[in-house]
Amino acid sequence: MDRRNFLKTAGAGSALLALTSLPLFAITPPPKTRPNFVIILGDDLGYGDLGVFGHPTIRTPNLDRMAQEGQKWTNFYAAASVCTPSRAGIMTGRLPIRSGMCDDKHRVLFPDSAGGLPQSEITIARALKNAGYATACVGKWHLGHLPQYLPTRHGFDYYFGIPYSNDMDRVGGKGREAFAEQKREFWNVPLMRNEAIIERPANQNTITKRYTEETIKFIKSNKDKPFFVYLAHNLPHVPLFVSDDFADISLRGLYGDVVEEIDSGVGQILQTLKDEKIDENTLVVFTSDNGPWLSFNELGGSAGLLREGKGCTFEGGMREPTIFRWPGTIKPGVVADIGATMDLFPTFCKLAGIEIPGDRIMDGFDISPTLTEAKKSPRDIMFFYRGTQLYAIRKGNYKAHFFTQISYVGDQTKYTHEPPLLYDLGVDPGEKYNIADKHPDIIADLRQEVAKHQANLVPGENQLVKRIGQN
Repeated sequence: MDRRNFLKTAGAGSALLALTSLPLFAITPPPKTRPNFVIILGDDLGYGDLGVFGHPTIRTPNLDRMAQEGQKWTNFYAAASVCTPSRAGIMTGRLPIRSGMCDDKHRVLFPDSAGGLPQSEITIARALKNAGYATACVGKWHLGHLPQYLPTRHGFDYYFGIPYSNDMDRVGGKGREAFAEQKREFWNVPLMRNEAIIERPANQNTITKRYTEETIKFIKSNKDKPFFVYLAHNLPHVPLFVSDDFADISLRGLYGDVVEEIDSGVGQILQTLKDEKIDENTLVVFTSDNGPWLSFNELGGSAGLLREGKGCTFEGGMREPTIFRWPGTIKPGVVADIGATMDLFPTFCKLAGIEIPGDRIMDGFDISPTLTEAKKSPRDIMFFYRGTQLYAIRKGNYKAHFFTQISYVGDQTKYTHEPPLLYDLGVDPGEKYNIADKHPDIIADLRQEVAKHQANLVPGENQLVKRIGQN
């Protein structure tokens, strides 16, 4: 495998995919050669919460084995540090600001939100469905709960899950104590099948188990055609719940129980692919939507050696534990090149023989050569937004913070840095040692990249400020 672990500062420039004039969704290979795709997403799972990423007491044997058989990416990022914009980035391959799926005050969608992912956006599911794929969304959506925004209106043939975070629709409990009591009646969250509510409140004790079962059922039903499954767990986001089989099994306590049940589900899904003899034609990706919710103490996760967590643009908020597996195709190993969840869209399109949409700016890159040929990742730049504002940029190993604001713990003051803070993430992934005074040339180069990026930026209509009942 190519062992060039860290990228040089020169390279990919603006980090935007070249636009083409080719027709949308043109298919080149015959259907039988197209791979299946499975994305398994954790919710608020931290960089340090898996055994293979260094956790000493959470046992994740299935994900550990998945990493041994595939690729473990150590510099892989979410599109944002909170749920809604992060998931918009996964689905569209675009920065959330382009679709209007971010806001500085209302950072995610809520049950009284009137907005959602616009129909003008093309999702991975829609691209693959138009190319003949069977598509399913299982789990947390959080891109709009009104009918016009549901997964079934964005290219998914089937949906089973909750439409927003599991801590919403709260109807019981006192203060923060409610998050530790494991009483599902405190949360009146709906469970949906397609566009109908089938259970309310959702039984969150069994929901991880049922998500796995629904995923396996869909795989078995569609094994003779190409398929895409997006399994987005709503855990280990608080409140935490586990089924009886996983209660009190982890040395890490309830949080560990939750992660170990998710790991068990991963093992069952991988075994199903083997049993159905489609293992070697299926790319499985495991990652998380953002970093750990540190303000919940032991009920939240860990970013390992990274700084901070959910809600901020330090590494712990957006760098995620990520694993790719595709037996016989992916070159196993550890990849320290830069990648992002926005890269999944163009990568899946490339592997499925679908032309990337040419009528819009895409922020994702096709990383299939890194997966299959151990070539250097084409991504050299990552932009770090908090809401609608660009707080930081990474190019190669160097990351500059123009603004900083910690996650959800303590002082929420927004700090402006002039000159910006500068860290060498190859040497200092924990962002401890500011080296701005030593590298004015690098700061100047990063400022040019920001200017180039912002020159092409047209924010979408803000979807998160809209409220039901408001004009």
